[in-house]
Amino acid sequence: MARKKSEIKPMHPDTPVYPIGVAAKLVNVHPRTLRIYEAEGLIEPTHVGSRRMFSANDIHWIGCLRSLIHDEGISIPGLKKLLQLAPCWDIAECPPEVYENCKACVDRAMPKTLHAVGDDVAAKEAKEADKDKRKKVAQKKKRQLSG
Repeated sequence: MARKKSEIKPMHPDTPVYPIGVAAKLVNVHPRTLRIYEAEGLIEPTHVGSRRMFSANDIHWIGCLRSLIHDEGISIPGLKKLLQLAPCWDIAECPPEVYENCKACVDRAMPKTLHAVGDDVAAKEAKEADKDKRKKVAQKKKRQLSG
């Protein structure tokens, strides 16, 4: 009986393949450090049952976090607050050629479109404009990953 040949496909950088022990070794930290980052909301590994699994993008993001914490001296609570106000590439001061091609970018920033304070209609429009901007960025990222 002939075996069916399986097609080998390249792995996407957002595919979670590394368990916490391997991920910790890749970024040279203790697994507990990764658990702390997760508890603080800085990373979001995929959970498969009770196991945490990390992707190549997660590993890259953890490297960026480590750099911001240790090289720039930003505390974890400070970093959490900064990520609410600006995307990671603004905080790390990445040049456009870096962050435009980075597949591990994190943008959890609050809406930035200006509007008059107290004007609920303008606030709603600003929020919609920000959602549209984020959708476009997400679509661009998907196209980069697939092509």
